Amino acid sequence: MFPILPPFPHTRMRRMRRTPALRDLAQENRLSVKDMIWPIFITDVPGADVEVPSMPGVVRRTLTGAVQAAEEAARLGIPAICLFPYTDPAVKTESCEMAWNPENISNRVIRAIKAELPEIAVMTDIALDPYNANGHDGLVRDGIILNDETVECLVKMAIAQAEAGADILGPSDMMDGRIGAMRAALEAAGHADVTILSYAAKYASAFYGPFRDAVGASGALKGDKKTYQMNPANSDEALRLVARDLAEGADMVMVKPGMPYLDICARVKEQFGVPTYAYQVSGEYAMIMAAVRNGWLNHDTVMMESLMAFRRAGCDGVLSYFAPAVARLLRE
Repeated sequence: MFPILPPFPHTRMRRMRRTPALRDLAQENRLSVKDMIWPIFITDVPGADVEVPSMPGVVRRTLTGAVQAAEEAARLGIPAICLFPYTDPAVKTESCEMAWNPENISNRVIRAIKAELPEIAVMTDIALDPYNANGHDGLVRDGIILNDETVECLVKMAIAQAEAGADILGPSDMMDGRIGAMRAALEAAGHADVTILSYAAKYASAFYGPFRDAVGASGALKGDKKTYQMNPANSDEALRLVARDLAEGADMVMVKPGMPYLDICARVKEQFGVPTYAYQVSGEYAMIMAAVRNGWLNHDTVMMESLMAFRRAGCDGVLSYFAPAVARLLRE
């Protein structure tokens, strides 16, 4: 409840907006570089380390380039980076065994970054789509995405990433029961300290298109992901999913996409009070950058306003491709 204010002119709300100093004193939310996780795309496919056409300014990086990105993050004060692999279509199979191979590009990059920069938190993606000939996050049989068999694969993927040195595992697959299975397996394998940031409320969104271009999943995808990702019309379901994942052992939770789902972010934070993150996804980034390149929007002001919206909604942090630009701007 808000107090009843004295009527005008005794109350003049503009008084606290009159100068920059007064506006700073009255500001309710602040954005810090410490709120950022920087998603980067990695590859060992010759010639694939180029700018993603639908994501201006975003490039795929080799192992060396990924280590350089981690060095840049450290210089800028960004606490964490998140790895997403672009894999050679020739190694994609219906059984997805490359997903838990210790020598896949993700696991090699994890080891390389932790060897050079142990202070940087490395987050990973746990889903089968980068390795799946069908382009789905789970195993497919007769056109059906298999839940329990997929969870067994995801557990192997989680253990391989933990053994490589990952600090944060990001299950983005939306299979039922995968958090509990991963947590139990991590405990049994001696990885009790590995953190799980669950994509608990991940919607079947049209905003993922540029990301699928970046990881090479667009051409492979057969059908859609509506049988396992959430219906964009639902919000109460998101709370049930968050509650389930927390009960199964998630340390933090994610809402994805970001800006179109700020209401979900706010409800999750208010309901559970746990570390709550959002992903400012590729489509959100691409729209802003397209408008900027056409001269319709100002890059810095729109970037900062978009990210402040997450903080205002209650998010503790954001995965954003803008992370380095934000860090440089805040430093200035």
